[in-house]
This record gives sequence, C-alpha cells and structure tokens, in this order.
Amino acid sequence: MDRDYYELLGVSREAAQDEIKKAYRQLARQYHPDANPDDPDAERKFKEIAEAYSVLSDPVKRRDYDMFGTARVPSGGFDPFDIFRSFFGDDPMGFSRGRGRAAHRGSDLGIELEVELDDVIRGTNKTVTIPRLQTCEKCSGSGAEPGTSPSTCSRCDGTGAVRQVTRSVFGNLMTSYTCPQCRGAGQEILDPCGECNGEGRLERLDEVPIEVPAGVEDGTQFRLSGRGEAGSRGADSGDLYVAVRVKPDPRFTRQGDDLLAGVTVSFTQAALGSMLELDTLEGPVDLEIPAGSQPGNILRIKGKGVPHFMRAGRGDLLVEVGVEIPTKLNEDQKTMLREFAKSRGEKVSEETGFFEKIRSAFKS
Repeated sequence: MDRDYYELLGVSREAAQDEIKKAYRQLARQYHPDANPDDPDAERKFKEIAEAYSVLSDPVKRRDYDMFGTARVPSGGFDPFDIFRSFFGDDPMGFSRGRGRAAHRGSDLGIELEVELDDVIRGTNKTVTIPRLQTCEKCSGSGAEPGTSPSTCSRCDGTGAVRQVTRSVFGNLMTSYTCPQCRGAGQEILDPCGECNGEGRLERLDEVPIEVPAGVEDGTQFRLSGRGEAGSRGADSGDLYVAVRVKPDPRFTRQGDDLLAGVTVSFTQAALGSMLELDTLEGPVDLEIPAGSQPGNILRIKGKGVPHFMRAGRGDLLVEVGVEIPTKLNEDQKTMLREFAKSRGEKVSEETGFFEKIRSAFKS
C-alpha cells in the first residue's frame, strides 16, 4: 500500500487502540460497497481501511510497521468483510441486499519467494507460476452460457438474503440469512456455462511477475492487488501476498544493512601489515591489513553493504580479522623466531628432538 495507514484511518501515530477502533468503525460504515452502490471507488477504500486496521490493531504488526514501514501479515491474507462482520454482525443496516459481489470476492493467496543475497544487493525481478482460480474466458465470469444472462433469484427476489418473521412472547421477530438458492448473489443461472459449470472461474496456472527491491529484508511481505483468486460470477479478485525469504549466504552474514565477512592472515602479515584482495558481491576490492592487527579486529569497507530499503545509501562491509598460527616450522624458522623472542625479552620453549634427548642422556 502506498498511503500511510495512520493517514487512512485519520489518526495520529500515537493513537490508542480505542481511537483506532472508533476510526475504523466509522470509516467502514461510510465506505462499505453496499452503502455506495454507485461509487466504484468505495470498495477499494473499504479494503484499504480494513488493511490499515488489521495492522494497527495488532501490537506486533504495528511495531513492525512503525519501525520498517511494512508489516508481516499472515501468508493467507485477510478478508475485509470478515473484519467488518466482526464489528457489526452478519447483516448490519440491511447490507445483505446486493451483497453478492462482496460476499463472493475471490480468496487471498500467499506464497513465499526465495531470493539470494545477490538479489537483495542489486534488486531483481522474478516470475512465479501459481495455480489459482481465474475468470472463465468463455462466459467472461458471468457463469451463464454465452448468449444468456443470469436471472433475478426467485427465492430472495434479488436481495441475496431471505427474511423470516417468527412470533414469540416478545412479539414478532425478524431474522435474515444468506439465500441458499443464489448464495447471496441475488441472481441465479438457469443456463450455466459449460466451461466453468456456472462458477464463472476455473483453476489455471498463472505467471506472476514480482519486483524485489534492493535492500529487502527476510520476512518482508508485499501485497499484489487483484492477483489472488478470481471472485465468483464476476466478483472482485482477491490479493496475492508475497513473503520474501533470503537464503543464507556462506560468505556473508547480514547485520541490519551491514555485511559481516571474515579473512584469515598469517601472524607475520598481521604483525607487519599486508594488502589483500577480498571478494565481495560486486567484485574484488583491495583490503589493507594494518600492521599490528589483532585477532578479532574489525575492518570497515564503506558502502559495500546492503542498500537501504526504499531510500538512498547503503551499509558497510565489516571484515573480521583472524590470525593463523603455523603448526609446523623448520629449524631455520624456529631459530629466527627464538632470536626474535630473545630480542623482545620473551621466554619461549627450547624444543629438543627425541633422538637428541637420547644422545644427551648417553653422553651424561
């Protein structure tokens, strides 16, 4: 979503939960599609308001949204009409009338998209193939055989709901429930389409292009409007929620927008300094090992980390220095090291070979 969730609900970023609930309740009634039959933009606003409330009413999602500008929502998505019904019940203000399109909106779908760390650095475009219910091409989603059209439901007279009056000691009680004959659509199909059997949709494989922006974090979720399952008999399609999963990289560990790598040098390179060539995700760079480097020292290479998500700049590459101690030395190397230790006043082990020890024992 491009707009700010707080702006959509008309509340401040410090708003309490009661204020958020009150704002949603008022706006949901205002923009419910059944209350605005002549406004094609009302359902879009209704869905946006529901999405904003689903995030801001959840403490964990709200915290993620405040920190990162996005929120992790369930991979199955949500139904804005379910949220509405949780507030107002199943038939507030007679909204069953004409509710066919809303009640039969296509289901939301959720997938996980796996990307490499290289994709996070550069950004990438992926295409995924998913099975989903799509609008039947033969009947254009109407469910009726071409050349025919749906008829007004004979049981509910097009209202989508059946009303029943019963008498009780308290007087007449009116109840309302979804029409079982048309399933709330208000219409029935007498000559169903032979391709989709009157459903107006069929399951097909769909290729969905997905843009993965640079700097995206593992677990970030995007909503692709209208790429979920098609609605029944021409109703609106659901949305597709894409959760990004970043594969672990054996060379680098991500810490925020910084990358952490390791390099191992000899103890002489660490003591005297050296210049090495280090492989990065964007090619080799020169890495200077300062003289006197200690194991665990961190060297920073500016601007070689992860790009900041949805803003300019990027993190750094942090290189941890490891020092390798040789396990095998020849006699000349040992002699030189002993002389070096002697010059520094350091005590070292005077190693003597096994056979030398035997000869010394016989001489004594």
